[in-house]
This record gives sequence, structure tokens and C-alpha cells, in this order.
Amino acid sequence: MLNKVKTYIDKKHLLSKEKRYLVALSGGADSVCLLLMLNQLGYQVEAAHCNFHLRGEESNRDERFVIQLCKSKNIKIHLIHFDTKTYADLHHVSIEMAARELRYRYFEQLRTDIGAAATCVAHHKEDSVETILMNLLRGTGVHGLCGIKPMKDFIIRPLLCLSRKEIEMWLEVQHQQYVTDSSNLTPDIIRNHLRLKVIPLLKEKTPGAIEQILTTARRLNEVARVYDDAIKTTLNRLVHNHSVVIEHLLKEPSPESILYEWLSDYGFSPLVIESIAQGLHGFQAGREWQSDTHLLTVSKGMLILAQNPTERPILHIPENGYYLYDNNEHFRIKTNPGVHILREKESCSLDADKVKFPIIIRPIQQGDRFHPLGMNGSKLVSDYLTDIKQNLIERQRQLVVTTVDNKILWVVGQRLDHQYRIDTFTKNTLTIEHTY
Repeated sequence: MLNKVKTYIDKKHLLSKEKRYLVALSGGADSVCLLLMLNQLGYQVEAAHCNFHLRGEESNRDERFVIQLCKSKNIKIHLIHFDTKTYADLHHVSIEMAARELRYRYFEQLRTDIGAAATCVAHHKEDSVETILMNLLRGTGVHGLCGIKPMKDFIIRPLLCLSRKEIEMWLEVQHQQYVTDSSNLTPDIIRNHLRLKVIPLLKEKTPGAIEQILTTARRLNEVARVYDDAIKTTLNRLVHNHSVVIEHLLKEPSPESILYEWLSDYGFSPLVIESIAQGLHGFQAGREWQSDTHLLTVSKGMLILAQNPTERPILHIPENGYYLYDNNEHFRIKTNPGVHILREKESCSLDADKVKFPIIIRPIQQGDRFHPLGMNGSKLVSDYLTDIKQNLIERQRQLVVTTVDNKILWVVGQRLDHQYRIDTFTKNTLTIEHTY
């Protein structure tokens, strides 16, 4: 059994004897097996135990057990206590999710603190099958059916080559005790139900069920590699400046798959992505979808992705000078005698004698109105931006330069107000340049 694990570690290039590793030790059979196997194989290991205070005295019993185990094997152990219920209430998550977030955050911080290469956890074959079945029940793509990976980021799983029965047999041969978490014996959550009811039934009806499911997962891993390569190539071809031409997307074999791989990393759920894919033929300009971090909108036949807008500042300009706006934009304000016309899009030239300092740079506001240069009458800024087909994301970043009494001098990068134009009577020019 020990050689089986060693062969698996070497084949997958999981561990090195020159490096230190953290082992997540709950005191259960799986984690005890992992700790002792890695220790016997000569790897440098330290243990980490989390007391979540969810099972009363049983939680304290587990802590005493792991302390004694590590003492008997001369292995250093790190301990931490969590108020898991309070954390779950504060963050509005389940107890299971709270415990997961707390332990993995702790493992990563501890790993960094002690200079360990990775954290080893004791997932085995049945754990991988449970994950596959859970993902299948939730509705998943090809990656969700590939099972647990032996290595991801700084988490390593050296026991994925063993079954639960093999782990228990090895511990029995070693005359090694372990503790049992009573909460794992009640089918009150989906994973426990799969572990206690469904998987035993599968084994009973089909003795080779576990291996057959894992064989399928291995094959799907190969399919996923081909899929990922094709998706990467397609996204590189379709996505430019965080936008995709809808017409081009619709010519692809699976627009929904492309949208999923593009948008899921930005917080859009599978259901939202599915609805976007189904409506690609008929979306009107201005249609939008929002995740916690990003906004997707339809404009000019494209899907455009941007970060959710943050509140932009109001900047008061007391005099000529060079000013930083919102961390990455600059405005150069300068008064010159005579007439000086700047032709660049992100600049304007005004009659300086018609403008009094201070002036203000700010985002557009509801009700903003101006008289666009060369046009008859005044117009709402919002209507003007609609006329020039500015999309929602561009509009949210649109700035104006105004007087202190809110009269618009310039819609930045677009049009200045007719009232402040340079004419035959102009003696001095106020120039404003906007740069990134």
C-alpha cells in the first residue's frame, strides 16, 4: 500500500523530499493515514488541526487525539480554534461552507508562515466519486465530471489512488487508531447522503462502480484538455478589448460554451450565461447583465464586458495647472493669449474670458443639459450620448467640465458648449487636455 502511494506521488510529481509540507489532520482515518504514510516515506511534514467547536466534547476529543498522535511520532503540530457558527451567521453561509472557508484560509496562511511548499489533504477515491456525483446533480460542464485533481494551486492530494477500504486496512495493519466524526454518520447533507446511501448501493449493485466512474473521469480529463485548448484559441480570436461581436459568436459551434468560459470567471452564473446564449439573436442595444464585480452590455452588435462602475470623484480646479483625476487620468488646464485651437479629440479650446475659475470636473448627472457646438438649441447630455451611440459602459465613465454654477463647458472627448466657443471677438484661449 505504501509503495502504491509512493508510485502515485512520483508519477504525478506531487512531492519532493527536499521540501516541507503541511498535512491537514482531523484525526479521522483518512488524515491519520496520510500523515503516517508521508512520514514513513521520508517526507518533511508538519500537521495542522482545526477545532471548529461544532460537536462539543467530541471536538475537544479530536484535538487531544491529534496532539498525542503527533507527540508519539515526533511530528510538529499547529492548532487553531474557530467560532464557526458565528462566522457562518456573519457571512450568511452554511456551516459546511463556513468550515471549509475557515480551514483553507488558515492552511494557506500557515503554509506561507512556515515556508511549506504545499498543504496535503487526504481525499481518496470515494471522495472523488462523491464530488463527481454532486456536480452531476447540480448540473455541470465537462470539468465538473473530471473528479478531484491530485494537485491544484497549493493543495496536494497524495491518497487519490486509494479507496476508503484500503486506508482502513492499512491502519489496521499498523495497529493505528483514529477518531470518527459523528456528524459524518448522519445523511443530513447531500455529501453524507451520497457517502452513506448512494455509493454503498452502487457498490452493491455494480461491484466495479467506483473504478468505472473514475475511469470515465480520467477519460473526461483528456477530453477537457482538448476542449480547453480549443476554447483558448477561440477566445483569443473572438475577444478584443473585453468585447465580442455577436455575429461572429453565433457562427461558432457552441456559443454558450464560449460565453461560459469567458464570463464565469467574472462572476456570472451558469443560469445567467445560458439565458444570454439563448437570446443572442434578438438582444437590443442597451440590454445588460450584472455580476458582483462586472457588467455585460449589448452595444453596436457587440457584448461588452467591464468592471462595475465605482463612484467617480468631483474635482475642483482653482487655476491653470496639471491635475490628476481618479488615479489614472490627467487634465492639463492652460490659458494663452490669442487664439489657439487644439484639434485632438480629447482636448478643447474655449474663450477664456467667458470662463471663470474655479471650474469642476465630474461625472455626468441626471438632468445635465448643454448647447452642443454647431447645433440648434440645448439638449440633455444623456440624449446627446444616445445620439452618438455611446454604450452604457462608456456613459458611466463619461465626464463633463462645468462652471461652479453647473453650466457645462465641455462634454469631455465629445463636444463643447456653444456659449463658450472661440469666435471673432476671442482675445484669450483656455485649453483643456485630457489624457490617460
